[in-house]
Amino acid sequence: MKTIRLREGKERSLLRRHPWIFESAIARGGADAGETVRVESSDGKFLAWAAFSPASKIRARAWSFDEVQRIDAAFFVAACRYAIRARTRFDIQSDGQRLIHGESDGLPGLIVDRYGDTLVAQFLSAGAERWKSVLCDALLAETGLSKLYERSDASSRALEGLPEVAGWLRGEGPTDLVLGEHGWKLAINIATGHKTGFYLDQRDSRKKFADYTRRLGFQRVLNCFCYTGGFTVAALQAGAGHVTSIDSSAPALQQAAANLALNALDGARATWLDADVNASLRRFGDEGQRFDAIILDPPKFAPTVAHAERAARAYKDINRLAFKILEPGGVLFTYSCSGGISADLFHKIVASAGTDAGVDGFISERLGGAPDHPMTICFPEGEYLKGLVVMRK
Repeated sequence: MKTIRLREGKERSLLRRHPWIFESAIARGGADAGETVRVESSDGKFLAWAAFSPASKIRARAWSFDEVQRIDAAFFVAACRYAIRARTRFDIQSDGQRLIHGESDGLPGLIVDRYGDTLVAQFLSAGAERWKSVLCDALLAETGLSKLYERSDASSRALEGLPEVAGWLRGEGPTDLVLGEHGWKLAINIATGHKTGFYLDQRDSRKKFADYTRRLGFQRVLNCFCYTGGFTVAALQAGAGHVTSIDSSAPALQQAAANLALNALDGARATWLDADVNASLRRFGDEGQRFDAIILDPPKFAPTVAHAERAARAYKDINRLAFKILEPGGVLFTYSCSGGISADLFHKIVASAGTDAGVDGFISERLGGAPDHPMTICFPEGEYLKGLVVMRK
């Protein structure tokens, strides 16, 4: 077994069971891509077994902190079994759910979602890539399924020195699927849709928005960065009078309109805008348009902390513009999916946006990802999705 030794004082995060080992923490040692290494402190004490990644700034990711643990096929079978069975503890009202959530499930770089009878996996680290075949067999054995599609086409693969790949790994079937959640249906495509095909992490937020719509009777809803219309369907099914949905992707808007038909919802209650969100928010303000409820669910503005300052300006701008066109008594559902923006920082950004807009409001709820996208005590970076529900005074 190859060994890497850390610089003095760099063992603290591993002693807290944080799984990342950065290039700058390593004094000496190396291995092939994805190879398991023994990680030692500067004085030679065992810290972890980890997968080495020679191309990444995160030079190794810990599999286990138990010195007697063998990192072999049986280890990955057991890890997959535990993660999948843990999902039975959650109340998931959907036939789409996340089964493996990377570091939070002790499998760094592995993302696995289930859509009905089909699994979709992303192998995003050198370690996950090296054990891909074993992991595929373990996933299918534990779920009893036969179809697994790979979506390892994320740009983050390049940081690991890995090419982007996609396609069937086990079995074969349609890539156009219909997802059921909370009483509505959403058509997805696992080959072309974002992430593994859809944003399962916002499942419970869509239900939350539907609940607010039923209770408060929203008549004019604005859904920004609507993608394929998940929040739009939730709002209309809950009785919203009219929903205006904005996205810069014409194919996504076409799918969103089809999702209304899939749920037998009246298309006359929806307006679709293929447009820039910021420009649209400014235009609505200039025209004096106002909305009872606004959803801001933008793409990732800050993939890392290094991008936080620039991203903060972008988040502040869209929230400021949204506050200006939100009716008094209206409700803003606003989100950040940027790992580089902490929950506290996001709160400060939204507060600053309200101040600049001359608006105050009650923060009625803090939101996060659905429970099958867990954050653990030892890996707070798992809390990438943050949301606030703000009721304007």
